[in-house]
Amino acid sequence: MSDLLDDSPSNATEFTVSELSGSIRRTVEDAFGYVRVRGEISGYRGPHSSGHAYFSLKDDKARIEAVIWKGVFSRLTHRPEEGLEVIATGKITTYPGSSKYQIVIEAIEPAGAGALMALIEERRRRLAAEGLFDEARKQLLPFMPGVIGVVTSPTGAVIRDILHRLEDRFPVHVIVWPVRVQGETSGQEVAQAITGFNALAPGGPIARPELIIVARGGGSLEDLWGFNDEAVVRAAAGSDIPLISAVGHETDWTLIDHAADRRAPTPTGAAEMAVPVKADLVAEVASLAARLRSAQSRTLDRRREAVRGLARALPTLDSVLALPRQRLDRSGQGLGQALQLNTANRRRHFERQASRVTPVALVSALRDKRQMVRDRAARADRAQERRLDAWRSRLDRHAAVLSAVPRRIADLQSRGRDRLKGLHHRADIALTQLLGQRRRGLGAQSRMLQSLSYHSVLGRGFAVIRDSDRAVLSRATQVNAGTLLAIEFADGEIAALAQSSDQPPSAPKKPPRPKRREPGQGSLF
Repeated sequence: MSDLLDDSPSNATEFTVSELSGSIRRTVEDAFGYVRVRGEISGYRGPHSSGHAYFSLKDDKARIEAVIWKGVFSRLTHRPEEGLEVIATGKITTYPGSSKYQIVIEAIEPAGAGALMALIEERRRRLAAEGLFDEARKQLLPFMPGVIGVVTSPTGAVIRDILHRLEDRFPVHVIVWPVRVQGETSGQEVAQAITGFNALAPGGPIARPELIIVARGGGSLEDLWGFNDEAVVRAAAGSDIPLISAVGHETDWTLIDHAADRRAPTPTGAAEMAVPVKADLVAEVASLAARLRSAQSRTLDRRREAVRGLARALPTLDSVLALPRQRLDRSGQGLGQALQLNTANRRRHFERQASRVTPVALVSALRDKRQMVRDRAARADRAQERRLDAWRSRLDRHAAVLSAVPRRIADLQSRGRDRLKGLHHRADIALTQLLGQRRRGLGAQSRMLQSLSYHSVLGRGFAVIRDSDRAVLSRATQVNAGTLLAIEFADGEIAALAQSSDQPPSAPKKPPRPKRREPGQGSLF
């Protein structure tokens, strides 16, 4: 009777694994459709290549897997960081592929002001290590900028305070880049505004600022959180335009204050740093102009006195011209007599020359010149003959040298062939010796390789055990029950299935045919 009862079918519902996993998932999601979980982020390595983020939330007693989908991750105000304690909002679900439950996070925030301060401090140290806060890279502010760019909310009291202060001190052209100074997108908008001002081209339709002021009124740590965003800090540090940070009150500090070229305690203070007082400049210029006029007057008076003193030391015009005038008068008196004497001398010289020029003398001179020309022509003919004889001798010598060239070339070719044969013989001997050395070295390396190969160890009764990924297993703790193993012996390799130590060994199966190993050294572990 008991046997009949044992063999009767059960009334319990039969589920497939997929149906059971789906039912559990629906039950968990219905029961925990909206939860807030407080814990410490663990195992965070940044977003996956797909854009999703996977990590864990843990406390001192438990741990739960967490995931943030790509679309939600891009909208987060606070990004997850390793070791940060947070409050995560989302829903609990399961992952049927591994029978695990996890929380799908839709929002994340640091767990209290203490966590925010710890996050700010950690971010400050990391950015300071990159050199973004170094004093050496900070720029000097322009003394009197013509255009000032202001990054702030266009509807708040901050922009009015800045404009009024600039109007009182030194009116300049102001360009306002409207941004949100509070909320999830405030950090990204401020970073884009700083980058946008730097991207303006000089001389373009929109004037490029010579100074940037990032301003906001006071508030709580959460209100000022956007100015601690890493994108804002990097944009401020990378700005080519000098930048003043005027965020919050004097006691409020944000990370942009460290990256900015100057920090102002208030937005009004930033306006005072940006421009000087025009009235003071006008008064100073007037004072300098008066001092300049007085200095010029004194300088001119001194120069006049110096010129008067030098003028008194100079001689008069009459005393300077007296001697030249006397020399001119004496020269003028003797000029007529000198001309008469010069004319008489020239006339006598002409008469002497004219007396020497007669027909007989001209004929004699022509005869002498003709004889001179004939003598020079004869000498030229003799010189030409001697030159021709010299050239003929040189040509004969060169012809003799050229006739001996073929014999010299033949001698050089013969000596070159003999030398080439000797070099060829020496090269054959050297190549034979080199090949012998290489063969002996290769044999020694082959013997060393065979002595170091683990196959020689396999021949002494040892075996190599690998898992299904062909990784070598050296410890029993690395093998779990049911693991497929590959055991390599000296003559081949077999497959085996691992069993736990408390299970009785199963009946031995016919070992598979050993695989033929390809020749080669194999792994050296």
